[in-house]
Amino acid sequence: MNSMSRKENVLRLIQAHPAVTQQELADQLQLSRSAVAGYVAALMREGKILGRAYVLPDHRPVVCIGGANLDRKLRTLNDVQMATSNPVSQFESFGGVARNVAENLARCGQRVQLLSIVGDDTAGQAILSYSAEQGIDVSACLTLAGFSSGSYTAVLNPQGEMVLALSQMDVCERLDPHFLRSRQRQRNAAAMVIADLNLPADSLSLLLQDAQQQHIPLVLIAVSQPKMQRLPAQLQGLRLLILNHGELEQRAGQALPDQAAIQQAVAKLRTQGVQDVIVTMGSAGVLCTRPDTNLLTAIPAPQCEVVDVTGAGDAFSAGVCYSLLQQATQLELACQRGQQLAALTLQSGRTVSGQLHPNIFQEDSYA
Repeated sequence: MNSMSRKENVLRLIQAHPAVTQQELADQLQLSRSAVAGYVAALMREGKILGRAYVLPDHRPVVCIGGANLDRKLRTLNDVQMATSNPVSQFESFGGVARNVAENLARCGQRVQLLSIVGDDTAGQAILSYSAEQGIDVSACLTLAGFSSGSYTAVLNPQGEMVLALSQMDVCERLDPHFLRSRQRQRNAAAMVIADLNLPADSLSLLLQDAQQQHIPLVLIAVSQPKMQRLPAQLQGLRLLILNHGELEQRAGQALPDQAAIQQAVAKLRTQGVQDVIVTMGSAGVLCTRPDTNLLTAIPAPQCEVVDVTGAGDAFSAGVCYSLLQQATQLELACQRGQQLAALTLQSGRTVSGQLHPNIFQEDSYA
């Protein structure tokens, strides 16, 4: 029996009995334990098993629902002066919160399907074509006649920090319950559903209802303070809510000047039904909930050079969700991995970093 066949037999036995020990594998295959350890290490490097407990990867796709649009980044050459013309450099890329999260996940090796709507214009064709090239399944996306594809324009200062952002996302209003029901088969087959708040409020309510009934993890990602009003009052069925400080203040209806106030607002969200909450705080890091307590864990942001902030939050969300798909991953570790992806994006001029790859988390100290 050659080494490839032995490795395949090791994988076959682990698939049948994930809790099997290396000694038991060695006994059944009449191999030395050190040989089995070598095959297990090779299977982990190939991503066919995850972690020391032989956690098998879930091959069902993650379904991302929400915005897919054209991003325009205008970077001022000098400090911004209001009420006058500012010279800028311009860069275009493909964006949208759900689409960005999907691309980050695909680049990390996760199967992912996008449910979104674009217009029947050149931009819409380019968005879907580019996304498919990055490994995203776009077969269930809808091209809508008579509509323009969504666009997002960010004005950045010379340091790459956002000064102002303008979004034109009218087409996302058609991500209504009728559209979601027409994609029920795709949603039922998901390992996780991730949706952004570009969806109408009744669509978000439908996703929450389905999550309660089908027990498929649902993650909602806020996109802006104005769209926080779309988030339903009751959040039963929601596995995770990711939002920033300003969006949490919008939900709370008041300023949250310190961690104690933030903690109280998050505790109220949990009484409304959400299991976990992550509050992103920009360069100050993130706050995340802990099991069985209303206390929050503070995780500082890694230090890095900022080239462009666009897409960093979406990369963070993707890293968190990727990690949570591994059942043993704690939320704190998921946040650290999310920050790892966000830092790569901050250091890139692209909305999604080109440095992502399927083994990006396998060599970290937490794997």
